[in-house]
Amino acid sequence: MNTVRLEVEKDTGVAIVTLDRPGRLNAVDLEMAAELGAVWRGLRFDDSVRAVVLTGAGERAFCTGIDRDAAVPQPSSPYMQDDPLLGVGPKANGLWKPVVAAVRGMACGGAFYLLGESEFVVADPTAVFFDPHTTYGMVSAYESVLMADRMPYGEVARMMLMGSAERISARRAHDIGLVSEVTEEGGALAAALRCAAVVASYPPEAVQGTVRALWAAKEAARAQAFAQAPQLIALGNLPTQRQAELFAGRRSAGRFRLR
Repeated sequence: MNTVRLEVEKDTGVAIVTLDRPGRLNAVDLEMAAELGAVWRGLRFDDSVRAVVLTGAGERAFCTGIDRDAAVPQPSSPYMQDDPLLGVGPKANGLWKPVVAAVRGMACGGAFYLLGESEFVVADPTAVFFDPHTTYGMVSAYESVLMADRMPYGEVARMMLMGSAERISARRAHDIGLVSEVTEEGGALAAALRCAAVVASYPPEAVQGTVRALWAAKEAARAQAFAQAPQLIALGNLPTQRQAELFAGRRSAGRFRLR
């Protein structure tokens, strides 16, 4: 059963990539990670697609990161950590066509791998953003690096350090630059499609060159930060069993930060 849906609107040149595990809040398991990589690589060869919209199925979540039931064996060395989410984004798979993310509901933790590799984010008022890593004894490394490219330092530091105690509303996310537009409820996908259709109507070489230039502007710093992430995670993460205990004992969602 596919966990990623791909639809192509031939008239507009826009593809819609949908994370399709609503029963698991669109959490990424190993199957979905592999499918996402294959989808992005396939879109490199489809010249009928000139822009992409990325969204999640259902109303509760865009994506809640890695599925906690996913078994990811790790080498013992802190220099050789395996992270299946490093391969789920379009840029990681060499796709330089513009990607617009449409967010409804929760976007947290590993969702930032996808948002971080999108050109911009459109959200409806139900969208909330947070990173629970520190709450459960895990280092927020790659997520922090990617969001540091999107938000002022103090804002991303607060999000990552406050963990699950605080969720950023769509309006606050817009105020700090993570989100480019907040729509009416249920309108994020339509708004993202409108933007993507405009971009897809322009000469693709110019658009893709611009995407590549934008990415190059922050590529060197991100690569240096990513190089430190495996050791930081290996040194800072609690043992897996203790993480699971903290997760099992989690309380209700934290406060919403509206402003």
